Amino acid sequence: MSEGKPTRSIYTIPNILTMLRILAIPVIVLLYYLPFEWKYIAAACVFAGAGFTDWLDGYLARKWKQSSALGAFLDPVADKLMVAVSLVVLVEAHASAWLAVPALVIISREITISALREWMAEVGQRASVAVSYIGKVKTAAQMLAITGLLANPPGFDQMVVVLAYAVLYIATALTLWSMIIYLRAAWPVLKDA
Repeated sequence: MSEGKPTRSIYTIPNILTMLRILAIPVIVLLYYLPFEWKYIAAACVFAGAGFTDWLDGYLARKWKQSSALGAFLDPVADKLMVAVSLVVLVEAHASAWLAVPALVIISREITISALREWMAEVGQRASVAVSYIGKVKTAAQMLAITGLLANPPGFDQMVVVLAYAVLYIATALTLWSMIIYLRAAWPVLKDA
């Protein structure tokens, strides 16, 4: 393999970590609904571990020069699936507009930006909507908030839940901000089309 060229093998450690993140999604859901007291902590630990692999697979792919088309496709899909499924589970459990509204914003933004990126790629402008720093901060805030919410029973009687809600609202604001950044970057192309 030459320096700087992406690897052709799909069986790299970064890709395997990404696939494991996808496989963790049903495990998180199953653990959350188990009839045991420790279910919240178990679901949160699996979610946090899967979230850590999001950073780790990207780091290893860059360090070992093992980027691949499969990894570039699966990595954001894994993140979006993990966040969306976990938010749906939490909305059902919390049954509150305080959680439903940020979940709606976050999931809607992910669908919108995914569609925008696909369309921009079709017109040869994919780089215009590449992942930004604010998008990475947004993802980290989402992961932190969801971990805190998964780790505790629904309700506002624990300070960690209140803090997790606060971080979720920060993540929601970052979600909207990053969407505006992407839409502004894509606007000249959208307008001309």
